[in-house]
Amino acid sequence: MYLSQVVPSGPNASQEAERIRVRMLGDIDERRNTNTRATVNQLIDRWLGVLDVDQSTRKGYEGHIRKHIRPLLGSLPLAELEVEVLDSFYAELRRCRDHCDGRRQIQHRIDGVHECDEHPAAPCAPADPESCRACSRMCQQHVCRGLADGTVRKIHWILSGALDRAVVWKWISVNPAEHAAKPPLPHPEPRPPTAEEASRLVQHAWSADPDWGALVWLMMTTGARRGEICGLRWSHVALDSGVITISRTIYVDRGQLREKDTKTHQQRRVVLDAETVAVLTGHRQRAEERAALLGETLSSDRYVFTNDPLSRDPRRPDGVSQRYERLAKSLKINTTLKDMRHYNATELINSGVDVRTVAGRLGHGGGGSTTLRVYTAWLSEADQRAARTISGRMPPRPTQAEPASAVVDASDGSAYKKIAADLRGAITLGLLKPGDALPTMKFLAARYGVAPSTTHRALADLARDGLIDTSRGRRSVVTG
Repeated sequence: MYLSQVVPSGPNASQEAERIRVRMLGDIDERRNTNTRATVNQLIDRWLGVLDVDQSTRKGYEGHIRKHIRPLLGSLPLAELEVEVLDSFYAELRRCRDHCDGRRQIQHRIDGVHECDEHPAAPCAPADPESCRACSRMCQQHVCRGLADGTVRKIHWILSGALDRAVVWKWISVNPAEHAAKPPLPHPEPRPPTAEEASRLVQHAWSADPDWGALVWLMMTTGARRGEICGLRWSHVALDSGVITISRTIYVDRGQLREKDTKTHQQRRVVLDAETVAVLTGHRQRAEERAALLGETLSSDRYVFTNDPLSRDPRRPDGVSQRYERLAKSLKINTTLKDMRHYNATELINSGVDVRTVAGRLGHGGGGSTTLRVYTAWLSEADQRAARTISGRMPPRPTQAEPASAVVDASDGSAYKKIAADLRGAITLGLLKPGDALPTMKFLAARYGVAPSTTHRALADLARDGLIDTSRGRRSVVTG
């Protein structure tokens, strides 16, 4: 490593040069080289050499590094990698994922020699990529599409992790990624299928292939990840007690199937309902019959879901996703395989199951924080009941704006009557049934823009009429 700096000429050049020389000697004595000539590529290579992550995670990192980091930042010296450079880098990723120069160009589907248009003599007019293979394979005009915020955040954390090690190794003194403007956390927008859509998916999967139907059924009832379902062995299934143990997962590494522990590196046990136990019992009987035809017995170390008659090889996770997407497309249902986990969590939370139990079944780490952020942030029992209550109590749509004098002022003490009337109407119409819990006073206060004492007065009014039962420390419930 060499340290160098040019001092401009002038009357104080000697003193400035001496000050810089003393500082450089101090850097050498403390083994600190803030002006290293190492480039971003050299740092990335060194960091990947000591990185200890799962193979699938490493593969994702290497893809982002190869596609985005090396082409744009790889040759840049670390001494010149400043916050402004990183901000410009993230802006470029959000502009175009292919880092184009803004000029019109053809987006080729593959590298190397190929035909951009496989039917130039008689092209389809208009193009029909749905039914014409040549149209679907045709090279198109490039359209700039930026990376999603979540992907840019992943690239940011790759750079931040490598630069953190550079600080520890004393290649640089500070990590510029700490001050770069990384994208915000993406807002979770799960799109679980409805109960009717879920029923259609299971029915059509079962009619096509009972084994495939059993896989879809188990994913829907347990909310397990696709790799965990593919890695399930019969030794993990206790049909007599109705419990499965999820401890392994299958992933694809350079085209080959590999097995590892779960995403959170912890095994979990999931209790099965009677219908699911019956589905797995029938599935095992079919697997035993296929093995018996080949003169074999189904041992406990064989995989539960497989295309092999002897159940020795697991299903491919990507093949499961592709088959499910074809199933959903044939039914004209806009859903993906991961939405099955959303469906499972949504139904459990909406049924009143506590978040910690739901998080345990899904294998979420953090004691349920992921479950709360992704699922309960957009759907809860209280929100649904509040929506039904308001819908049932809304007046006819006015034909013109009401005068300002018609707006109820909460300061005159009548706000609690409005809340009590809304809840009384929901109970009378059957939107809130006996045994249903009312929204919390905190929720009602926020919904109507009043103080919690006002909502307490409204609930007390309903309790006097015998419509609800209130007790200290518990939510009010509708009486019989």
